[in-house]
Amino acid sequence: MQSLSQVYCDSRLHFQLPWNSNKTHYVFSKSNLRRPKRLNLSCSLKTSYGFESERIERGEKPEAFSLPVVIRTSVQENYMEYVKWKFLHAVFSSALRVLATQAMFRAMGFGYSKSLPSAAALNWVLKDGLGRLSRCIYTASLASAFDTNLKRVRFSTSIMFTLSIGVELLTPVFPRYFLLLATMANVAKQISLAGYLATGSAVHRSFAVAGNLGEVSAKAQIQTVCFDNVGLMLAAFLNLLCKNNERLLAVLPFVVYPIFSAIDLLGIYQGLKHVHPQTLTKDRLEIILDRWIHLKHIPSPAEVSKEEGIDFPWRKGRVLWPIRIGCVDPKDPIPKISMLTMQSLRGEDSYFICLETTPKGFRSNKQQGVLLCLREGCSVTDIIMGLLQACYIREELRRRDKWKQIMETNVVSESLLSEWFKMVEDVKRCACTLEDVELLTEELHRSGWSVKNILLSVQEQVRYNMS
Repeated sequence: MQSLSQVYCDSRLHFQLPWNSNKTHYVFSKSNLRRPKRLNLSCSLKTSYGFESERIERGEKPEAFSLPVVIRTSVQENYMEYVKWKFLHAVFSSALRVLATQAMFRAMGFGYSKSLPSAAALNWVLKDGLGRLSRCIYTASLASAFDTNLKRVRFSTSIMFTLSIGVELLTPVFPRYFLLLATMANVAKQISLAGYLATGSAVHRSFAVAGNLGEVSAKAQIQTVCFDNVGLMLAAFLNLLCKNNERLLAVLPFVVYPIFSAIDLLGIYQGLKHVHPQTLTKDRLEIILDRWIHLKHIPSPAEVSKEEGIDFPWRKGRVLWPIRIGCVDPKDPIPKISMLTMQSLRGEDSYFICLETTPKGFRSNKQQGVLLCLREGCSVTDIIMGLLQACYIREELRRRDKWKQIMETNVVSESLLSEWFKMVEDVKRCACTLEDVELLTEELHRSGWSVKNILLSVQEQVRYNMS
């Protein structure tokens, strides 16, 4: 890209700047300061200094130095990788929707003649009505999960959408059950649409650089339209290839469905790997604190996103001594040591940490974990300090195998009780002071994290009250 610029300068002007750059430059020589010159766009600007009239009269060549020019982009650097995978997903998803609509039209034509008026009469109530009602119920029940489990919701609803396409493809095979199959498919589609719309703004916000969420969202809409049109062209091309063979045209959706679905889900899965949210959740903050404890290093959003992955629920069961934020569940057995911890609470405490034993899988299987209970009105600093202390305590518990046996037997002696309270106080005094948390908060902000708020699920937002 080139730029045309005119520079006029007074020979009496003394222009001095302290920095230098090794990048490509605009070059302003002494002999052409008074006439326009075509300049090459670059990352810095090279100019002259020391415009003394004596040096000009002697004909000396003026020295040059660099004036940096910052060129800002409107999206994160990982945005283009996301768009590439989005293209793959959108094209094949659009093609599948076309084939599914054709299959439903064939199903209505192949069924009984009475099915057409009945379909027209019950279409709104059964198909669209129930679908939108299911969408409302799903959105209301998972309101906080759209932020705390962004990638999981996005990918799981995409799987549901793909399955709904498969149900619609079955309507020509079972034309008598057209309304039932169409209604089931539409319910799944509405739920997947709710997940897509609810997580869309969070995905776009992760790519915005300077609060330009509207610009990124507008680009996403343009991309969706263009990619969908490519998918329509792909479906039309396949239909043209099979237009002279009715049997092949009927079998075509079942042949391409597993291939297109696999490519569609692959595009979504790979695209989500390039989505790096900067907002803090319990799981992300736990990953950050573990890295801070072991390496004294704050990982970037990209590093945490890579380790976090899709965050499937079954992955959490593999963690030894998992940490949970919430309150004690009276339905589960409360260990004696946890009861004594709650009895020792003081009025100024903003949180407390205890141990818990929760069922895992079958009722006979038990899992030992660490529970962080937050007090009503606690601040973001309190949450960070409490979770940091819980991570330190978990490290101690992992090194001491006897605590697992103690939790299983629920037999606590006076010496073990003293050891527990000493461990908690030592961690809180030595490793989780307010100065440490302030330093941690500064490092979080410097690494690109938003520390104004921590997004918690509905269960994690439960607080206790001392009154």
